[in-house]
This record gives sequence, structure tokens and C-alpha cells, in this order.
Amino acid sequence: MDIYILDLLVIGILLLAVTLGSGWIEKLPLSYALIYLIVGVLLSPYGFNLVQVRPDTELLERLTEFVVLVSLFSCGLKMNRPLNALAWNSTIRLIGFLMPISIFAIAAIGHFFLALDWGASILLGAILAPTDPVLASEVQLDDPQDYNELRFGLTSEGGLNDALAFPFVYFGLHWIENDNWQSWFGQWVAVDLIWAIAAGLVVGIGVARGICWLEQHFAKHHTVDELMEDFVGLSTILISYALAELAHGYGFLAVFVAGVVMYRQGLSPEQSASRLRFMERLEKLTEVGTILLLGSLLRIEPILRFAAPALLIAGSLLFVIRPLGAWVSTLGSSLHPSTRWFFGWFGIRGVGSLYYLTYALGQGLEGETGELIAWVTFITVAISVTLHGISSTPLLNWYEHHVENSNAR
Repeated sequence: MDIYILDLLVIGILLLAVTLGSGWIEKLPLSYALIYLIVGVLLSPYGFNLVQVRPDTELLERLTEFVVLVSLFSCGLKMNRPLNALAWNSTIRLIGFLMPISIFAIAAIGHFFLALDWGASILLGAILAPTDPVLASEVQLDDPQDYNELRFGLTSEGGLNDALAFPFVYFGLHWIENDNWQSWFGQWVAVDLIWAIAAGLVVGIGVARGICWLEQHFAKHHTVDELMEDFVGLSTILISYALAELAHGYGFLAVFVAGVVMYRQGLSPEQSASRLRFMERLEKLTEVGTILLLGSLLRIEPILRFAAPALLIAGSLLFVIRPLGAWVSTLGSSLHPSTRWFFGWFGIRGVGSLYYLTYALGQGLEGETGELIAWVTFITVAISVTLHGISSTPLLNWYEHHVENSNAR
């Protein structure tokens, strides 16, 4: 029997089940990502053995890259705050303080407890530090009219830190290649930090404004087919990402910024909402394939072999580094104490970490160090998907009932 046909049958049944049962699933302590992960394991050799392909690193890199790009643009389209430091205070704290705290805390554990050199340790920290914009969608803003501070902070953090962790990925890769960091540190600051971030910002703003101008210009002369109109968002993603990468900037940052600008300069609220719905559907569809694939790739032997370092890193990150880091990062803010703790808990690790891992593997990360970092990442993501998938619904229900309602009163 053709296994490919059986795979299509299983995926079709899965999509039908989660769609028709979505109203029921949303009430359960169960996320869609956790369902996909479990089904992926069931399709692996430990289950029905229907996924027998072991995709290469480049395929995984491109798949996770596209999923993250769609999610980043969706995050940008939900940014409903004015562009000033006061409105984005929680975002600035989460990016400016929490992300570096997470990176260097993980790096310290990797260096002192796992015997990794500093380059590999910082790379591991950069891979695992970002909050995932894909899997965290269930705790992020539902639409641009949602002004919930917790959801806004997590959405904006997910949109930015998947781009702004890149300098630290490069830092770790440079250090692995040449441990005499004084010889390349200046170039890293000038190119990988200052130039790449600036180029990403400029390209994202320029592309979004240019496409919005073209939309408005063509709208004066003829009507665009409604079925094709949503592809404007997809074209914005591809153009802004490609131009930013060609300019040696951060394409992830360009795509998020393009989403922010397009929301603020779009033709109408109805078109903006339609574009966001299309992006979210595309994001959900690609998420299914990615998490199914992750579940099918998990293997018992390497999981057991790397269980101790993975549990040390995952436990420290999810239960100590992220919660305490979020609390410290929000000291002096006017945020409700529960909001500060929830920022700490909902640091979901997922597709973004998988992308950074496969990118590093494609750039020459290999050997025992590469295998250790890879399986620590896989296991940490699987643990995060499980724990956050179980806890997100009851915790958010409690938060909305006790914190949001009290703030409204």
C-alpha cells in the first residue's frame, strides 16, 4: 500500500477533526500544537510508521523559515499601538532586558554545566531565547482591536525577538569559527548588529509604504479581484524578506516591520482584517506540517542520551530563567503582578528555535557539539509544546476572569 496516500488520508482526517472540533478543543487544556505533536509521534516509526522520510537540514530550514515569516507578518498586522516608547513599554522591556538575560543565562549553564565553549553556549542561548510567534499565537492578540496588555506584549515580543536574536546567533557562530573574538568583534558590531538591524527596518518600512501606495494608486482606476487581493500580504512578505537579505539586513525584522506599517497605512479596516485572516489561515496550515514533522523526527535513543542536559536547560529556562527574567525586566512598571508572572510563563519555544538550529547546522555547526545542541533544542521545544499546550487555556481563563475583569472594574 502506498504510504504517501495513507499520509494524505491521516492529515486530511486530522485537519477535519481539529476544524470541526475547534470549539470543543478551545475549552480543553490542550493546544493545537500539542495535538499535532502527538499525531506526529503516532506517524513515526514508534507508531504507525507512516512518516519514513528524514528531511535534510536545508529542507527543514526553508520550511521553518517560511512558517516564521508568515507568523511575523501576522504579528505586525495586529500591532494597534501608536509608535512611541510609552505604548510599547512592555515590549521594550521584554526585548531589551529579558532576551539578553535569557541568552546569557542559558549560555552560562551551557558553559559551566555542559562543558560547552562560550561560542557554542551563546549560540544555544540565542537558539532557545526567542518566544515563538507561531506556537504562541493562542496567547497572542486575536485581532487589532484587542488591547489586552499581556497579549500585546507577547505578540510584539514574538514579532521582534525572532529577528533580534539573530545577532547573537552570528556571535556564537563567529566564536565557534574563531575563538579570538577580539579579531572579529568590531565587524560583528558594525555589520551583524548595527547595519543588519538598520537595513531590516528601512527595507520593511520602504516596501510596505511602496506597496500601500501602489494599492491606493491602482484602486483609483480599477478594482482588484477580491480572491487575489489577499496575496498582496504574501507578496509583501516575500519582497521585504528578499530585499532585506540582499541588503545583508535581517529579513525577519523587515517582514514584521512591513506588517506594522501596512496595518497603519492599509486601504481600509475591512481589507486589513481580510489580509490578517488569510495570513492566519496560512500560518495554521504550515504549523500543522512543521509540528507533525517534529513529532515524527523524535527518537528514543538520542532523547535518552541527551535527557540530562536537555532537562537541565529546559527546566532552567522554563521555570527559572524566563519567569525571574520577566519579573526583573518589568520592575518599576505599572503592570499587574499577575501580568508580569504570565509574561514569564508564556515564553513558548517552537518553530523559531527550530529555524535557528537548522540555520546554524547549515552554517557548519557539527560533531558532538552540534548533536548536543540539536537534541537539547528538540527536547526543549517538545517539553514547551506539551507544558504550554496543557496550561495555556486554564491559565488564560483565570487571567481573563481575575485580572482583566478587575482592571475593567
